[in-house]
Amino acid sequence: KQWYQRRVPITAGSTVVDGREYVVYMGRDKMENEDLLRWGWPEDVWFHVDKLSSAHVYLRLNKGEGVDAIPKELVDQCCQLVKANSIQGCKMAAVDVVYTPYPNLKKTGDMVAGQVGFHKNKRVVKVNVEKNNEVWKKLEKTREERDVDLKLEREGRDREDQEELKKRKKVQREMEKVQIEKERKEREMKSYKLMDANPDLCTSNQFDNESDAERELVDDFM
Repeated sequence: KQWYQRRVPITAGSTVVDGREYVVYMGRDKMENEDLLRWGWPEDVWFHVDKLSSAHVYLRLNKGEGVDAIPKELVDQCCQLVKANSIQGCKMAAVDVVYTPYPNLKKTGDMVAGQVGFHKNKRVVKVNVEKNNEVWKKLEKTREERDVDLKLEREGRDREDQEELKKRKKVQREMEKVQIEKERKEREMKSYKLMDANPDLCTSNQFDNESDAERELVDDFM
């Protein structure tokens, strides 16, 4: 497991749980928190100590994963991060930590930097967290520093999403063409079977053609 602290401007890192790699970001002040809020991903899950000032931690899930499926070990790590990076919370034996999907975060114009609300309170999970030195020491031993460009990462993700959307639309169009052709052939086959079952049945065009042929014979005779 690893997590990384960058001096300017964002703390970031990665951790492997149950064979899957996750990226974790942490804002150390209100301006870093604003950057994280602005450039977050739909897959992110936001962690914060409830009713106390603390770092904002963003856990980046893999695509297709939901909040309910986050491994407990990973939740514990993120909770320990926000508790340890809370001026008041780090001194307390236990604190409440809340977490919610990034899209549930709400930012209005009257909020100060670093302040956020929620669109739906029912999507916010609250857990009571006691200080766990074992978890925290493991994180401390694996600390590294690296640069993170949140804007660039978000733009790259958006481009990937656009490309995936184009591919899905192309596949959908191809499937629709195949279905249309299949239905056309089925109609033709049904028509042929109907004609085979009723050999005396003719279309109006066939009657018209026979009438034209008869008129030509009469004209030739005259």
